[in-house]
This record gives sequence, structure tokens and C-alpha cells, in this order.
Amino acid sequence: MAKLSVMILTKNEESCIADCLESVKWADEVIVVDDESTDKTIEIVKKYNVKLFFRKMDIEGKHRNWGYAQAQNQWVLSLDADEVVTPGLKIEIQQAIESTEFVAYDIPLRNFISNYWVRYGGWYPASKVRLFKKDKFKYEEAQVHPRAFIDGACGHLKSDIIHRGYPDLEHFLNSVNRQSTLEAQKWIETGRKMTLLWATWRAVDRFFRRYLRKKAYKDGMYGFIISFFDTLYQILSYAKFREMQRSSGGK
Repeated sequence: MAKLSVMILTKNEESCIADCLESVKWADEVIVVDDESTDKTIEIVKKYNVKLFFRKMDIEGKHRNWGYAQAQNQWVLSLDADEVVTPGLKIEIQQAIESTEFVAYDIPLRNFISNYWVRYGGWYPASKVRLFKKDKFKYEEAQVHPRAFIDGACGHLKSDIIHRGYPDLEHFLNSVNRQSTLEAQKWIETGRKMTLLWATWRAVDRFFRRYLRKKAYKDGMYGFIISFFDTLYQILSYAKFREMQRSSGGK
């Protein structure tokens, strides 16, 4: 019978880590990789039967790959601390890892802002590869939005991971600010060419693509906000990119 390891990344997750761990108590092995938490995260984690490792986040893709390498079992479920496995997904996972047809599976994410489930604008199902054989999967070692590489066929699960990544709009805005900094750094490091005209086009296109084509308007206020923040992400990324260029002596 196939066994499952769950790998969870943490950094100051005292408000959500217990719910995450409760949802995977059935797994054969649970691994927590903590990035220098200063709140009660570690105190809470130690109440559970988990393997706890400490590693400072450097590059996201590299950090995740390191966590997967600590798993004893071939099959790994990758979670963030603000995510919960639903009962239906538990059953699907237990069935899936017995299959020999696929080496990985993508799983739908049910994303929330505050207590609102965002259903449109590309936010649902927003499936991501989260269940895989560890020797058949790895992330690109990139700082932001790392690509996933799979050596084999990928299947699809139907039940959700519940993702409560944004307790309020302040957290959402902080995430946009942080991710746009990383995006600008990636452009600098890769020698990306970016002009004001192209950045403006990307910003405008992002809004209408998400709000109209992907029907974010059906989510009312939150649909407008995710579309606007998508535009803001592009503007901030470009502004920070130009600032970094000037700081390094570029034009």
C-alpha cells in the first residue's frame, strides 16, 4: 500500500497552522519546514506528530524542493500553512496514490479573501500540481512564480484544497507589494527588457482580461478588487524595476 508524506512550509502561521495540520493527521508522515517564525507557530506545531525542520527561505523553488527531499515516502502532498485538505480530497488522494497511470496530480484551490470564496476571474478552480512522486517532480529554482517540471503524466483530482491566504484586504495588498518586488528583481536578474509602453499595455490588458473575459465582475466588489490589484501588480513591478535599474547605475 502506497504511503503519503505531507510537506508544509511555515513562517509566522499561528493563526492557521493548527487547521492545516488537523486536516492531514491521517497522512503517514507530516513534515513542517519553518522559516524563522517568531510567533507561536513552532509551539503549536510541536503539539502534533510531525517532523520539524528549520530552513531560512532563500529562493522559493529551491526552498520547496529542499522540503520535498526530506520526505521518506515516494508520494508527496505539498501544502502551505494557510491551506486545508477537504474530506473529499483525502479520499481522492488515498485512491490516487495507488494508481500507476500518473506520477502527479493537480488539485483545485478554493481561494478566499476574508470569508468570501472568489469563484471567478480565474481564481477557481485555479488547479495546481500539489500531489506527486518526489523523484518525478521539481520546481524551477526561481524566486517568484517558479515553474513546475513533471517527468511523466499528470492526472486531475476534483475535490478542493481550501486556501485562506488573505484574511483581509490588507494582507492581499501586502502580498501584491511583496510579489511585485520579487518580480522586478527577477526582471533585473534575467536581463529582461521592459518599457513603460509595454508595462502600461500589460497593466490595462490584465484588468480587462480578468474582469471581463474571466468574468470577475460576477464576484462583485471582490471581483473588481482582484482585477484592479492585478493591474497594480504590473505597475508596481515596472516602477520597482526602474528604481532598481537606477540604483544599480542603469538608465
